[in-house]
Amino acid sequence: MSLVVLDYEAGNQTSVLRALNSLGVPGKITASAEDLFRASGIIFPGVGAAGQAMRHLSDKGLDAVLRDLVVAGKPLLGVCLGCQILLEHSEEGDTVTLGIARGRCRRFSSDLCDENGDPVTIPHMGWNACTGGGAGRLFLGIAPEAEFYFVHSYYVEPEADLVLARTRHGLEFCSAYGRDGLWAVQFHPEKSGSAGLRLLRNFYDYCLEKGAKR
Repeated sequence: MSLVVLDYEAGNQTSVLRALNSLGVPGKITASAEDLFRASGIIFPGVGAAGQAMRHLSDKGLDAVLRDLVVAGKPLLGVCLGCQILLEHSEEGDTVTLGIARGRCRRFSSDLCDENGDPVTIPHMGWNACTGGGAGRLFLGIAPEAEFYFVHSYYVEPEADLVLARTRHGLEFCSAYGRDGLWAVQFHPEKSGSAGLRLLRNFYDYCLEKGAKR
């Protein structure tokens, strides 16, 4: 059983695949709908602009494929831009996004300040903690104080029942959301050291278990 990393010309697929390789997890980068349907699970990464990403997905017919796969119960993990465009709308370019999960993506305000009253930098870049994720399957075995690596100028606002973890950068925003089998994280697990690798392993283990029950 293997994972696929979705290729839709939105960057960072190779770094995700390297992280899987370091875990001994079989995987490949692909834009093939056939590969996506055959895979044990899908990692949907991305960096860049929401509008451009949606155009690539639409041009390749991958937007419809992703919706069909989630409805069919295929495990999926959205990462960074993938996390954002799984929702219904992004303020970046006023873009209608995939609508696989309920919610919106918003831009950090330029007037945000930290706890000391100092302006925070946008984009939010660097290591930061997630709170609230410890009870979820995706964060199994990850220490509550673990930090993950972020690079983003927009943040997600899914519906409240989907929120799994939050992070503070000028405001408290959702950094992980979803349910069993459909997860999304704003940070980059592939760049987040042992905690990020454990999260990827947790996703793969879930895919194996789900596949064994079929």
